[in-house]
Amino acid sequence: MSQNRYLDDFSIGEHFTTRGITFTESDIIKFAAQFDPQSFHLDTEAASHSFYGGLIASGLHTISICFRLFIEQGLLEKSSMGSPGIDELRWQAPVRPGDTLHTQVEVIDVKPSSKRDDRGILRLKYSAINQDEVTVSSFIVNHLVRRSPPTE
Repeated sequence: MSQNRYLDDFSIGEHFTTRGITFTESDIIKFAAQFDPQSFHLDTEAASHSFYGGLIASGLHTISICFRLFIEQGLLEKSSMGSPGIDELRWQAPVRPGDTLHTQVEVIDVKPSSKRDDRGILRLKYSAINQDEVTVSSFIVNHLVRRSPPTE
């Protein structure tokens, strides 16, 4: 499914939409037990008495899945060099067991490096959208991406 692209292949305003993935109660609890052990992520009974009124996925789980859904499309398979950081991370709505999320990604900046000709920063705004078309989280990733290799 790889459609590998390089920095120069992206345009500001370009959009991508991923497949969806459904969060199960067991997936939510398993992730929380390892990475975010708060009671409203781990225990359905305790969660029912929480501010949220029931079990919810960790925000870290939500953004991990959101990121994965885009990366698995293969657009950055050969060009990704990592990331110097994430900006403007927001959790706008809880994710509950049975919710299905997909990711919408918008290219907001394409900036070649001023110091190295072979790379640049691709700024992508990620939005995790649920089955009701509600944005549950959003963030901007500053992807360090290779530029197109020189042709011989």
